Amino acid sequence: MSPAPRLFVLASYMRDVSITVDRFPVPGETRTGDDGLEAPGGKGSNQAIQAARCGASVAIAAAVGDDAAGRAALALWAAEGIDTAGVVTRPGHATGLAVILVDRAGENQIVIAPGANRQLQPADLIPMHRAIAGARLVLAQLETPIASTVAAFSQARASGVTTLLNAAPVMAELPEPLCALTDILVVNELEAAALAGREPDSDPHTVGQRLLARFERVVITLGERGALLFQRGEATLHCPAPAVTVIDSTGAGDAFVGAFATHWAATGDAGAALARGVSAGSLACTTRGAVPVRG
Repeated sequence: MSPAPRLFVLASYMRDVSITVDRFPVPGETRTGDDGLEAPGGKGSNQAIQAARCGASVAIAAAVGDDAAGRAALALWAAEGIDTAGVVTRPGHATGLAVILVDRAGENQIVIAPGANRQLQPADLIPMHRAIAGARLVLAQLETPIASTVAAFSQARASGVTTLLNAAPVMAELPEPLCALTDILVVNELEAAALAGREPDSDPHTVGQRLLARFERVVITLGERGALLFQRGEATLHCPAPAVTVIDSTGAGDAFVGAFATHWAATGDAGAALARGVSAGSLACTTRGAVPVRG
């Protein structure tokens, strides 16, 4: 494996405010939770950090506010060894915020206010063309503007660079230009069913095959059941998840994506990348917060 596969990530950033509750409240109800936790988050940032911790050389594009949370994001990325040349500060726009409830089983409910993340523009990526062209893989999610993702993926495609889209938060329909530029789609079961136009409890094998009509490779994460990889013309791969004590599932999908992307970029071995992703996602469930503090 290459010691430092190069990744370029559109790195959405959120300041996470998380509270553990005995159960989720019903509409109109106020519940008292345990200790709150404020921590870094945002799908793109979480994925970039996981990739860096897996040994990738990571460059990012992101938009943060001119506030304490934005400065904390820059400090965090610097501490993780991530290239922040593509980060822009947007005065007048707050850095993204996520409010998270986690129940006793480790399941979560999340609401985000994207804030400055929505201000990452295609023009911001022009100075990053060399970084994109020099990457092995370009990674994006749906917490930043689609127009910017299309711009980054277009540059990647023109340079022969693999693109990976984590289509979350899920949309009812992805724009066709984005689909056409996506080499690898990564989604969870609910997101996969929504994109395939199926019911949430649909068989993931059926859903995955349906999505292959639009994407060359599709990964569906299954939580405690591991993950599936669908590839045109090849047998479906299933990697089961190790048994862990779940404390908080927040960020587990992002840990999967960051690890999967790194090992795919380094080796091109689909089975190994899937296994690394599942292991990282499972381990992320054993501690609170989306970005575990280094010991």
